Amino acid sequence: MKKVVVDFELCESNGVCVGIIPEVFHLDEQDFLHILKDEVTPENEHDIREAVRQCPRQAISISDERLREEQKADERLREEQKAAED
Repeated sequence: MKKVVVDFELCESNGVCVGIIPEVFHLDEQDFLHILKDEVTPENEHDIREAVRQCPRQAISISDERLREEQKADERLREEQKAAED
C-alpha cells in the first residue's frame, strides 16, 4: 500500500498541497500541516503526485509500505548472515 509521507522538518506549511488536494492535506489555525488521509488510491494518486511535485520544500513523498517491509526483511537477513559469519 502506498502512503503519503511529510517530512515535517522540511515542511514550511506553505499550503500548496492543500490547494491541490484538500481531501488529503489540511492547515490548521496555527498553520500546522496535517495529513487527513495518508492512503494513496487510484482516485487521488494523480493529485497527490502533483502535490509532491509542487511542494516548494520537497517535503512530501509517497512511500510504498510493501517495498519498505521487503527492504527491512532483507536488511535483517544480511545482519543475521553477518552475525553467523563472525
